[in-house]
Formats: sequence, structure tokens, C-alpha cells
Amino acid sequence: MSDEELAKDLGLLSALTIGIGTMVGAGIFVLPGVAASTAGPIVIASFVVGGLIALVNAVSVSELGTAMPKAGGGYYYVNRALGPLFGSIAGLGDWVGLAFASAFYSIGFGQYLATLVSMPEILFLTEVQVGALIAGAIFVGVNYIGAKETGSVQTVIVTILLAILALFAVQGWLSFDLATFLGDGGVAPFGYGAILPGTALVFVSFLGYAKIATVAEELKNPGRNLPLAIIGSVAIVTVLYAILVSIMLGVVPWPELSQSAPLTQATQVAFPGGLAGVAVTIVTLGALLATASSANASILASARINFAMGRDRIVTNWLNEIHPKFATPYRSIIITGAVIIVFIAALGRDIEVLAKAASVLHLVVYALMNAALIVFRETDPEYDPAFKVPLYPFTPLAGIVLSLGLLAFVGGQELILSALFVVGAVVWYALYARRQTTRQGLLGRYILDRRDDLPPSVVGAAATVAPDGSGLSETTTTTMVALSNPKTERALVTLGAALAKHDGGDVLATHVIQVPDQTSLEAAAEQRDRLSKTSRGLMADAQRDAEQLGVPVQTRTILSHEGLAEVFHVAREHEVDRLVMGHSGTKLAGGRAEGALDELTHELPCDVLVLDERGFDPSEILLPTAGGHSSDLSAAVARALQETTGAHVSVLHVADDLATGQEFLEQWVADHELEDVELLVETGDVQTAIGNAAAEKSLVIVGATERGLLSRIVGGSLNLSVLDDLDTTVLLAERPRKRSVRERLFG
Repeated sequence: MSDEELAKDLGLLSALTIGIGTMVGAGIFVLPGVAASTAGPIVIASFVVGGLIALVNAVSVSELGTAMPKAGGGYYYVNRALGPLFGSIAGLGDWVGLAFASAFYSIGFGQYLATLVSMPEILFLTEVQVGALIAGAIFVGVNYIGAKETGSVQTVIVTILLAILALFAVQGWLSFDLATFLGDGGVAPFGYGAILPGTALVFVSFLGYAKIATVAEELKNPGRNLPLAIIGSVAIVTVLYAILVSIMLGVVPWPELSQSAPLTQATQVAFPGGLAGVAVTIVTLGALLATASSANASILASARINFAMGRDRIVTNWLNEIHPKFATPYRSIIITGAVIIVFIAALGRDIEVLAKAASVLHLVVYALMNAALIVFRETDPEYDPAFKVPLYPFTPLAGIVLSLGLLAFVGGQELILSALFVVGAVVWYALYARRQTTRQGLLGRYILDRRDDLPPSVVGAAATVAPDGSGLSETTTTTMVALSNPKTERALVTLGAALAKHDGGDVLATHVIQVPDQTSLEAAAEQRDRLSKTSRGLMADAQRDAEQLGVPVQTRTILSHEGLAEVFHVAREHEVDRLVMGHSGTKLAGGRAEGALDELTHELPCDVLVLDERGFDPSEILLPTAGGHSSDLSAAVARALQETTGAHVSVLHVADDLATGQEFLEQWVADHELEDVELLVETGDVQTAIGNAAAEKSLVIVGATERGLLSRIVGGSLNLSVLDDLDTTVLLAERPRKRSVRERLFG
């Protein structure tokens, strides 16, 4: 499997426009006529109430996003906090909800297209549905071949749309008539009780902000930019909706406002004489651009959700197979496209059903996300968001109540659809996902760890839905191999594949193409073919070498301004179990996998193995040990290589006297389940003993030093200073653990 991606390169403006662009497409160009026919002029309040509900949820999404800027957005948060049962509901709900939304946007596209081009009616399909099907097929095709909606493209689209809307707003305000706005029935011809049913209908207009969370991994400074973008986009769009819908209803009486192309109709009335035709054409083209952008964004987001679910085995990772030419998850896109086409054909005559169905599923997800926030706050001591919701816990509780409360005003047909979906997601989890996934949510772990203090019914429920992974046919561990030099590729991949094979796991081969700070990543992306030529060869060799050992392999190439920091970021993102890399020019005698500054300020993302550039031959392994924390990892690696390659392992311990050393080493070997190994006990100088023992070995595996940075600078790294003088290949093993500043400095 291969994928190619960019590192963090979206700024605040790009993030804002992603949210605004998606929301504007639905809220202004499609829904005002339909919503006004159900509520009258008071529908403006429906938009405002929808914006306020979205704003409460947006605050919670902002906190979650700054704590965990992960691909998959709401699904990721729910799955980590509430567990895979609710993760299945959230992930599948988000995915199907986006399919409903994409069908809705496609119908909107078809409605405006029908005002420009005459479309035929085919069988039971109206001309709008035919146009929508053509549009939907094009949107799916665009995503299939990999045309990606980037922040810069979205900024241009939103700028054009806002300019068009500003043009309409100015002229519309000049044509505004209060009598037209009020009509015969006043502000609320259907009563003020119509506000909330109207809100349930138009809530689909506020789904765009959640898309910002799905690209949180690509945001620069997400702790600042994510909440500003999410909250800001909702606030801006709510004000925009209120102003523009008011103007529409003051230009065209609400009973007469078009339910298919309301803005086109209002523009035609507002602009005088010869200008009307030009203005209508501009507005219609803007509507086509807006609905196309929204549909494309929804399809793109759905692919990211499928990736996140596939990674957690909620759905099969088969969906995320990458196209060999276009580098897109083509299977996921095809299946999503097929669902969208079915929705357009089956439900496209009633745009309300599509809008409300999308709203219902997303409201369920938002309620679960608010619950997830509370669980993170109460159960995870390492949860540390850069932004925190005000008035906790009332804000997330309000989000849950408002989201679920709005469902009561949606309508019976849509509630039945959503209920069937939730039941289907639960059945899917019970029959498939529960046996495949192994990740327990924080809530489930919290309950099961306190089984003696909680009611048996609660503990029993948590145990019943807990994942068991009993049907796993896929891998459970991932070994990431960071590649940079074709000369060392085979050694690193062979080491990574051997360890993965021992665990029944897979290999993630990664190449970070480091771009100078003076060059923007977007500019580098335009030269991707030239920059990636070496990378493609490197990844192809890695895939071949891993597959020769019978190990599943994925490959990933990343453009980034960072080097080692980006490697560690990818390891965290993919939650790998171990990282294998070359020493990147640093001396292994330094004793740790990171540079001095990183060692003082960061934690390792996982077990890290650093191999020098002298090849990889595990036939004769020397394993020196003094019993440190990372020697547990070096023992595990030696044992794995022994079992997968038939390596002969010699374990060395240097002690003050032979008897004490022999006793220590026998116990250490037994504790680490090493069998059929040669025990070497020496006295005297540690460096000399290692040098002599390594002379006839092909690989030395040594654990990272326990000494602090200042201690090593002053006194050296004890036995590790001999490593640079060896003719034997050296593998440095470091296992992460929490260390205070004092421990980092002094050990």
C-alpha cells in the first residue's frame, strides 16, 4: 500500500475558508426557499438557533481537536474515549451522514444547473436528479483521480463566493421591502413553534466546521488555529445566513421564494433591467461552484474517516487500498460514490429528507463527541488540550442536550432512517468489528479497572461490549521503518520485517523528503514528481524486500520542513509499536536515539531502534546488558531475531566478580525468556570487554544509556563510547519512559 501526503501547511485563513466554504454552499444557495415554506420569515431565527447549537458543539470540537489533531475527526475522539461500539456508531454515522450531505449538495448543484441547461427526464428521475447524478459522478471521479481540495484552492473559492454574495447583499438591501418581508401572516405565520422544526431542517447548513477537525493534522499551530477556525467559521456563517436570508425574504415574498434556486430568483428581482441577466448568471455560476465545493469536500472527508476506521479495524482496511497510479483510496471512494448515487436516485425528489438525514446522523455524532470530551477530562490524566471549553462541564452537557433535543423536531421518516442506521452500526460491531478490533476505550477501561467499586450491571455491560480481537486475521503490531538512503534501505527493511514477522505484524516504510524552510510545502508539492523520483524507487525496493519475507507493507512519502521530528510525528500519528531508523550521521556513542535538545524536551513516540550504516547480519548477536530500562527492549529484539532468523545470541555482563555476575546474568536471561543463548561474564574494563566480545560478532544490540545529558558530556557514556570503534554493526535500542528534567540532565 502506498500513500503520499503533505505535512502541516494549513494556516488559519485556509482553515477558516474550509469551514466557511462547505457551509455557505448549503445554507444560502439551496435551503432558504424550502425552509421559508415551512416556517415563514421566522426561519431567520431557525438559522440563528442552528448556529448557536453548532457553536456550542464547535467549542467542544475545538478542545478535542487541539488535544488530538488526528485524521478522522469526530470518529477518532469517540472511539478513543467511549470505545469501538460507540466508535462504530460515530464513524459509520459520520460516513453515511457525509454521503447524505454529498447527495444533498449534488441535488443543489442539479437545481441550479437546470436553470442554465435543459436536462432530460430519464425513467423515474427528474431533470434535477439527472443533473445531480452527472455532478455526483464527476465529483467522485475527481476524488478518484486525486484532485484534492487544498487550503489555497478553498481560499480562492470562498473569496469568489463572498464577493458574489456581497454583490447580492448590497443590491438586495437597496431593493428590500418590509411589507414584502412580513407578508400577510407577519413574522411567524405558522407560530413561533416553527422555529425548531426549521432549525432541524437547516442544521445541515452548519456541518462544514466539523470538516476542519478532519484536517487538523495538517494545521500549523493547531492549538491556536483550530479553535479560531472552527468557532470563527460558525460565527461568521451564522451572521452571514441571517443577513442574506433576511434580504431574500425582503425581496421575494416567502410563499413565492423558489425552493430550487432561491438566490437566483431573488437576484433577478433585486437587479434592474439589463443587469438582471448578468447578475443571475454570475449568481448561478457561484451556486454551482459552492455546491460542487461542498460535495467534493464531503467525499474527501469520508475517505479520511474510512482510513481512520480501517486503521482501528472497525471496517476492513481493504477499503483503504491505495491506487497504484493516482495514490488515492479508490475503493473507499467508489463505495462512497455508489451510496451517494443511490441516495440521489432514491431520495432526490425530496431534498428535505436528504438534508434532515444528514443533520440527524451528525447530531448523534456531535452528542457522542461531547460525551467523549467529558470522558477524556475525567479519566485520562495525560489529556492536555491547548484550548479548553469554558464553563466545563456545562458546555459539553449543553452540547449533548441540544444535539439530541433537536432530533425531536426532525420528523418521523428521518428519525426512522437514523434509528435503523444506529441499529445497523451496533449489529455491524457485534458481528464484525468487535472480533477484529483490540482497542478498548477509556470509558470501558475505567469501568473494568474499578469492577469492585461499581454496580455489577455497569461492569457487565462494559465487559459485554468490550473488543476481543478473537477474529483478527490482520496484524496487531506495526513496525515503522524510516528510510532516507537507498544504500541502507535493505538493512533497515530487513530488520523491520524480521521483527514484524515475529509479531505477526506489518511494516510501514516511510520516507520524509525534507524541504528547505525557504520553500513552501505547496511549492514543493508542485515539484512532487521530481522530488519523489528517488522516493518512489526507495519505496518500491522497501515493498519488495518486505514482501520477500512475507510481511505486509505500507509505504508513505511525506514532504516536510522537519526531518527527525517529522519521523517521530508520523510514528505518533500511526501509533506504531516500534520505529527502526538509521543513525542519520549522529554517533551512537551518544547513547540515545534523539539529539540533545530533543532528549531534554520530548518523549519518544514508541520503542526506537537505531541501526548504523554497516549493513545488517543477525547471524551472530552480542547483547551486552547491565539491566537498564532499555535493555528490556534489546532483549526482546534479540529474542525476535533469534526466532525468525535462527541467530546465535551471546549475552555479556561485566561485573566486579564472576560469581555475582553469573548469578545476575542467569536471572536476567530467565526474566527475559531468552533460551539457547551463550552467557559471557567478564570483569575489568567495560569498553575492553565489549570490544573483545564483539570482534567475532555480526551485530551488537545495546540498550540506550541511563545517564543524563550533563553526566554524559562530563564523563562520557560509559560502555557506549566503544561503539564508534567497533567494526561490527551496532543496533541501539531505546524504550520510552517518563523522565523528569533532573533525570534527563543527570540520569
